[in-house]
Amino acid sequence: MEADGALDPAALERELRAAVAADERRERENEAKLRAVRQRVPSYEEFRNIVLASHLKPLEKKDKMGKRRNVLWNPCAVRAKAPQASDVEIPQELDQLPRTSAEFYRDWRRCLKSGREKYQFLLELGGEALGRIFQADLGFGLLGEFLTVLAENICHEDRDAVLQILQSLSGTKRFGLNVDLLSESEKESSRDLLRKLRNMSGGYGTAGHPSSPAGCGAEREAPLMDSSLQREAEEDRRVMELRKCYRVN
Repeated sequence: MEADGALDPAALERELRAAVAADERRERENEAKLRAVRQRVPSYEEFRNIVLASHLKPLEKKDKMGKRRNVLWNPCAVRAKAPQASDVEIPQELDQLPRTSAEFYRDWRRCLKSGREKYQFLLELGGEALGRIFQADLGFGLLGEFLTVLAENICHEDRDAVLQILQSLSGTKRFGLNVDLLSESEKESSRDLLRKLRNMSGGYGTAGHPSSPAGCGAEREAPLMDSSLQREAEEDRRVMELRKCYRVN
């Protein structure tokens, strides 16, 4: 709706397209889950792969024989482009950040090629936006992918941003179910990520207390040390709470 109260047709069209895409994805994944159950797949990994590949279409005979065609058999694939100068930049295909889960899922699958790009994408969105986008539902398999990407790319300067992302995701609906459905490799990524976060504290308090400077300088630096110790204690508390949420022993 515009400032004068009139409806914005373009915004309505975007919302409608996003809602239709989300419904189609949900129906497609549910059909894939039922198909996997009927096939009695022997492991969760196979079940998960069937659901994640539900958007793929099988090749037909005309696609495999005869004249070469330039039609993509995978509708969610994008044409390869020359590598960018820096793989930490978000691709230019993303002219704006997603505002709905359908838009996020589309961009995550189509536009982001490397783990580094996905990592930067999550940081650009931030924990608050991710929590809002996935408040109703965190798509099947996404939590495990997030944990893997974050574990592989986290650095010390991003610690607070990653903590906020993890906290926001833990507040989404059916979060406990998503944790239960993590694969073994994704659970290991979760453990690795939280281990890295715990080890990224600034150094204060890791061995009890910092060494005390001598002379009057100690009196001036004491408040600063106390503040640093308090901050480290708060961050350690956040990590411990996240370990419980993500069921990391």
